[in-house]
Amino acid sequence: MINIGIIQFAPVLGDQDLTINKLDDMLNEVKDADLIVLPELANSGYNFVSRQQAFDLSEKLEQSRFVDFLYARSREMNSYIVSGINEREDSKIYSSSILIGPEGVVGTYRKIHLFWNEKDWFSKGNLGLPVFDTGLGKIGMLVCFDWIFPEAWRVLALKGAAIICHPSNIVLPFAQKVVPSYGIINRVFVVTVNRTGTEGDLTFTGQSVIANPSGEVLYLGPEDQEEAFSIDIDPELAVNKTVTPRNHIFDDRFPDEYRYLAEH
Repeated sequence: MINIGIIQFAPVLGDQDLTINKLDDMLNEVKDADLIVLPELANSGYNFVSRQQAFDLSEKLEQSRFVDFLYARSREMNSYIVSGINEREDSKIYSSSILIGPEGVVGTYRKIHLFWNEKDWFSKGNLGLPVFDTGLGKIGMLVCFDWIFPEAWRVLALKGAAIICHPSNIVLPFAQKVVPSYGIINRVFVVTVNRTGTEGDLTFTGQSVIANPSGEVLYLGPEDQEEAFSIDIDPELAVNKTVTPRNHIFDDRFPDEYRYLAEH
């Protein structure tokens, strides 16, 4: 068994000091968790007014005060932390998710499917769909609007992910209803952590959700409140990919029949 923590909160757009102070307190509420998941773009806020603002609020991972803060807390708590981050690489920025452990940055995923005005600020992710092997099991990451593309979830599951962490800044009311189904479709744990609050003309929908490999919702957060929460899960449940004694979700696939997907 491992303990999963979520922190549903509102990063402060453009004020990392306030964001870190808030997050530091909330991390104390889940300090015994083995894995803690935060929302998308937790270091910067979301609703930028220009690409220049988005760029100015981005950070290189190796020079990031926010990453240094998470790393220090990860070591202190002996926990892994997944967080969305506004990542800079040269002249490009990405809505990324990082996995940090007591030993440092374990891996990075860069969001592939950009939503609405994100296409004006960010570049499409270029790191593929990696899975990272940790002492807690294999962990995959997606970010927010990636939720609507079932192919992304299936690739991570096929690569062996037992837990798919999904930092989000969701403004539509659909994702939290759908993502538990990816748990049963892929027989994995799904951890979607959304933010709360309002930035400009956007109001975020909260309702962070944890679902198990049977698609059962283990936790559903409030719509409009910040909350830190943790729950025990058994990653070994994600090993069993059978639906019936004669049906296996991977072995029963017919990739040749799906060739149309690769061609379109």
